[in-house]
Amino acid sequence: MAVRIRLARMGAKKRPFYRLVAADSEAPRDGKFLEILGSYDPMKDPALITVQKEKVDSWIEKGATVTESARAILKKQGYFKVPTTTN
Repeated sequence: MAVRIRLARMGAKKRPFYRLVAADSEAPRDGKFLEILGSYDPMKDPALITVQKEKVDSWIEKGATVTESARAILKKQGYFKVPTTTN
């Protein structure tokens, strides 16, 4: 079973709210998931992002892959630091 860290859409029509979840890669986007890792509310100004870092670290250590959209949100929270080059 391949596990992915990805977003699951919640909320009403035209009022999106997302959960950051660990889910089986074959499960539907809004379907069954293994654990809730955080949330993302793009309707707030600025966007409200909450992440449970211990849980995310645990799943990444277990070999979970991160989707592009989830990676972008985690980068805003300090994950996946881009190494700086000095010239």
